[in-house]
Amino acid sequence: MAGLVGLAGPAGRKGRGGDAGMSTSEYAMGTIAACAFAAVLYKVVTSELVATALQSTIGKALDAPF
Repeated sequence: MAGLVGLAGPAGRKGRGGDAGMSTSEYAMGTIAACAFAAVLYKVVTSELVATALQSTIGKALDAPF
């Protein structure tokens, strides 16, 4: 059991490198990519084609017999 405890210490983490997370530039690029994806998704969802399809689907669901 003592051998397993030793692996959790600094010697067990030797090969992982020094990256602890995203750097500021990586965080900024990730944020920009997320905003761009959100903008595209918003345009698609608010388009006339999607709005018509949603209205049709909701209308069929509400008119369905129970």
